[in-house]
Formats: sequence, C-alpha cells, structure tokens
Amino acid sequence: MKNITTLVLGTLLAICANAVEYKTIQPEKSKVIFQYKQMGVGMDGQFKKFAAQLNVDPAKPAAAQAQIEIDLASIDAGSSEADDEVVGKSWFNAKAFPKATFVAKQIKATGANQFDVTGVLTIKGKSQDIKFPLKLAAQGNVGVFTGGFVIRRADFAIGEGMWAKFDVVANDIQVTFQLTAIPGK
Repeated sequence: MKNITTLVLGTLLAICANAVEYKTIQPEKSKVIFQYKQMGVGMDGQFKKFAAQLNVDPAKPAAAQAQIEIDLASIDAGSSEADDEVVGKSWFNAKAFPKATFVAKQIKATGANQFDVTGVLTIKGKSQDIKFPLKLAAQGNVGVFTGGFVIRRADFAIGEGMWAKFDVVANDIQVTFQLTAIPGK
C-alpha cells in the first residue's frame, strides 16, 4: 500500500509540475552568452542586461508567448576596449539600435520538456526568422529554459566597414541562453 501511495503522489506531483505557467524571469539566475572566433581563437562574451516577457505553459506549447529584449550596450566582450568598440556604429550601433529582440511565433513540443521554437530575431533594424531547440528543466515551480542558435553577423550588418570581412572576426556567432523562470502575474 505504501508503494502505491508513493506512486500516486509522485504522479500527481509530476502532473502539477507540468501545470506551471512560467511568466517571470529571474535575471540573476539567467544568462545570455555568445562565442565566436577572433583570428582563429575562441572568444566568449555575454550580455548583462536583458528582459523577457513569457507566458509559457509546457502542457500547452501552442498557446505560449515569449519575447526577449537584450540591451546591446550591456555587452561584456572580455575587455572595456572591446566593449566600447562593439557598441559603436560599425558593430551594434547601440545609440541608434539599443536593443536586440526575439519574438517567438511558434513553440512546438518535440518530446518530454523539449520544444522547437521559431520566431523573429531583430538586430540593427534587420529581422530574420530563426528556429532552435529549447529544453525545459522543471524544478518545482522554477523552470530553466536552455537553448541556442548560430547567427551570421553579416546578416545583421554587425561589423561594417573594415570589419565586414571575416578574416579577423568570424561570421558565425554561437548564442546560448539559460532563462530561469517562475510563475507570475
């Protein structure tokens, strides 16, 4: 009897965990990072400020909504000199285009806590459709969403003028994120 009770309680807890609707990002437990190659050497960076609007119920992915805004001036590319350079006109032109945005158009379940996300990424006023896999690790009422995708900086005019070639800084940029979310209002 004890084993049956444990099994029933475990099943109910699993069902309740899937009924969580994630709406609020915990920025201190979330991150948006990127990797690229400069002169053939792997480099890492991150964005320190970003906001997300979520309405994600893993049991109803077709009804989910997600939008992420990244403050481009919050970049940490490894040095203050690099940070100053990449917010300038040739790279992000953060004065004219302070935010990069992603708006999900469709979230589709592909397995247990696994999804395909399609949406529109906009950087420097240029928009492109992207698609990437997303995983959810549910931990009680906390959900950790992880995913990533590759962008080509030329598609968004990131690195113009003398930086338009890819001999110093590669065209492919790997973006990876971890968003920790909780239920909210």
